[in-house]
Parts: sequence; structure tokens; C-alpha cells
Amino acid sequence: MAKESLSKRVKRVVEDPIKTAGKDVLFFRTLPQAYRRAIAAHPVDPNKALFISQKMLEPPDSFSLMMPYLRDVCGMEVEYVGLGKISDGLGAYVKRCQDLMDSIATAHFVFLDDASDVVSCLPLRPETRVAQLWHACGAFKKWGMSTADLLFGGSSKQKRRHPFYANLHLATVSSSEVAWAYREAMDLQDTPEVVRPLGVSRTDIFFDQEFLAGARELVEQAVPQARGRKILLYAPTFRGRSVGAQAPDALDIPLLRERLEGEWVLLIKHHPYVQAPPPIPDSCKDFAFFVADQPTDRLMAAADILVTDYSSVVFEYALLDRPMAFFAYDLEDYDDWRGFYYPYEEMTPGPIARTTEELAAYAESLGEGFDPTEVRAFREKFMGACDGHATERIVQAMCE
Repeated sequence: MAKESLSKRVKRVVEDPIKTAGKDVLFFRTLPQAYRRAIAAHPVDPNKALFISQKMLEPPDSFSLMMPYLRDVCGMEVEYVGLGKISDGLGAYVKRCQDLMDSIATAHFVFLDDASDVVSCLPLRPETRVAQLWHACGAFKKWGMSTADLLFGGSSKQKRRHPFYANLHLATVSSSEVAWAYREAMDLQDTPEVVRPLGVSRTDIFFDQEFLAGARELVEQAVPQARGRKILLYAPTFRGRSVGAQAPDALDIPLLRERLEGEWVLLIKHHPYVQAPPPIPDSCKDFAFFVADQPTDRLMAAADILVTDYSSVVFEYALLDRPMAFFAYDLEDYDDWRGFYYPYEEMTPGPIARTTEELAAYAESLGEGFDPTEVRAFREKFMGACDGHATERIVQAMCE
């Protein structure tokens, strides 16, 4: 991975004080004042559940099961607010944040899917309870306070000036094994009881037999060339920072086609931050397909093998007891840039490939069978609280 250039570092040094001053106004004055006006005008609605995404305008996968459960099973009024990206327009973003104050002022339950400096800056009334559902499972690459003072992260001083994980009553995780990592990343060591291994709501879908049975057909409808073939799902994470995120570019698609064509198809799902993935060569367009429009959980349920690198999709895929491989051609650079919670080579429940040739050889070897022992041990360690009933447990915890 390319190191951050000198010009980019200089630009950040110049821009950071300006951004900090702007955040001070927004988070110390504008939003708290708007929230106080809203709570003075409206009481809490004990039947209202508000879902907030800090980055997405449309509801993310993290809310896909919790929202209908609260609406249809619990009979609550459910509202969704997506704040979107600052990079899409600062003025529109600030306006959405201000409008959110009226919604959050009357909410009894608030659910988040990501870091939220907006919710963290508010003097929340005691009747409002906030749950962080998060958008990933397990603990793989570092994030939050765990990246403070690394190349990837800002300074700990910056992160604490405008915190992202204040006001939480509950942060639910996929197993007791990883609770320590979330307490560190969310800077919750002083309130460790907030982080609880209740499971991850959206993983309940992987225990739904109707969903599992129908996923393959839906993917084949989207990619007819997958009919009668095995599916290799390539789902890597991005490189660099979330703004201007880059896709990994080392996969040799023509080589994979040469080795696997006829028996396999390659489906490519890049991280949503990536705006310009490497193109599929014209000679491979009958073998490799971008599937950005397909839900990741559906793709995983349909896949015969997952190939990723440092993405947390490995944790959900482990629930399926299927083979996976890790294309970590830039492991040392990525470790220097961001770091891992556990030693990478010890953690990964499948072969680590440095070349496309090694990936192809592993896919070919699966014709001789697959031993799921390693995947099952990984699943028990990192996904032990995910059993198909996480959603209802989380709701019970919010009602305590």
C-alpha cells in the first residue's frame, strides 16, 4: 500500500485546524442548542424507535432485521434518518443534522450502525436509550481509538475532542472474545458494561432457511452465467482512507479465468467506499462480474468460496461452514497502515495467498473436499453469540 504522500500530509496539517473549528461550532453549540429547543417543545414518545445512519442515506443492512422486528413484533413506531456523507455537500449535511434534532428529541430507542459524533455531542434526556448495533462482526482490522496515532487514524486528542461513542447504553458484539476490542475502539474502558456479547442483529438472517434456500436463485437471476457453476465471491476491503478509498488491484482476473473457467464464475463485491474499481478485462466478461447492486449477505449465502483480505465479512461467512481464502498480497503494508487486533496469520481460518496463482490452486483443490474444522473453531471463538436470536436479545436488553 502506498504511504501517504508529503503533499497530502501538508494539506491535512493546514486543513485540520479549520475543520476542528467548524466541528467545535457544530458539536459544541449548534446541535446541542437545537436539541435543547426540541426537548423543551416535545416529550419522549415511549413507542418510538429511531434508526440513524451517520453515512448512508438509505437504511443499511445493520438495520434490516431490527427495524421490522420493532415495528411488526413490538408494535413500535419506527423512523429512519440517514445523514449521508459530508463530502456530498456540507450545507445539506448540516441541515440534515439539524433536522435530526426534532426526531431524536422524541425517541425512546435510538439505534446506530456506525460511529456518530452527532449523537455523541448531545445532552441526551434520560428517557432516551441508544444502542450501537455496529456494521461489522468480530474484531479484525483496527478502528476507532485503536487506530489513534497510527497512519490510518487521527490523534487520540482529536478523537476525544469530538467523540464518536458517547451516550451509548448498549454496544452489542458477536462474542465475548471480542468485547475487549470494542471497549478499546469505542473508548469505553470506563463503562465496560455497555459492551455486551448479545450477538449481531443482522446475522440472524443466516439462520433463516428460507433466505438461505432462495439466495442462490436470486443471485443467478442477477448473473445468469452463474447457473450450473460454482461461485467464487471476491469481497475485499478498501485501501487508504474512507474518503477517496481505493480498491485493491492485484487480482489477476485473466489468470483466474484461464484456470477456473467452465466450472466457476467470479463475482466481485468491492467496499461501498470504492468509487472506481479496476475494470474487468473485456476478455473476462463472461467469467467475472461486478455485483455492487447485490446485498452482501445474499452473495455470501450463494457463494461456494469467499475470498477476502482484511474485511470483516469473514466473520459472517464463517456461520455458513464454507471454505474461505485470504488474498493478502500487501499484508505488511496494511499492517503498518492500520493494524490488527489478533495476529493475522494465526487468526485467518483459511489459506493466505500472496498471488492469484495460489488462489486458483486452492479453488481447484476444493474438488477433493473441504474440512470445516478450522472454520468452526473460528466461528465458535468470534461468532459464539450469533445464533439466530440476537435481534430479540438486543431488544430485551434495551428494555431493561
